[in-house]
Amino acid sequence: MRIQQLSELLDYVAKCHLDMEKLYKRLDRNADSSRVKMMLTYFQQHQRHIYETLESYIEDAPSRILNTWYKDITFEDFSKRCAEASLPANMHEDQVLELHLDLENRLIALLEKTAMSSPTEEIKSALMDLVRVAQTQQKRLVHSTIRMDDI
Repeated sequence: MRIQQLSELLDYVAKCHLDMEKLYKRLDRNADSSRVKMMLTYFQQHQRHIYETLESYIEDAPSRILNTWYKDITFEDFSKRCAEASLPANMHEDQVLELHLDLENRLIALLEKTAMSSPTEEIKSALMDLVRVAQTQQKRLVHSTIRMDDI
């Protein structure tokens, strides 16, 4: 995928979270363990929340920022990656978390890469704020997942 404007990038990242939600729904249907199912349901809700938050951010962001043009920002076919991802029916919580972190870290890296090639400090700062929020949410999700072991 080649991204030319910041608005395209943010829209793409938002849609990637929907792809992750679909992946977790599919894995949920195939999972044997009720604990894994509970975790996947939580991950689905989390991805929907991130999607809605990003969409709201896009609506509220100034057009001068959203209309920023970039050269050479390319990214993998994330939808395909999610569609092709699979885990066995007897998957464990660790496998689900590892898959999630891999996918999430790819999106965070895309935002960081874009921030580093931003033409102004204002845009770089805005994108790095998104990166920090994503990293904080990721840490909370990992802590919440670990707390599920106590249930």
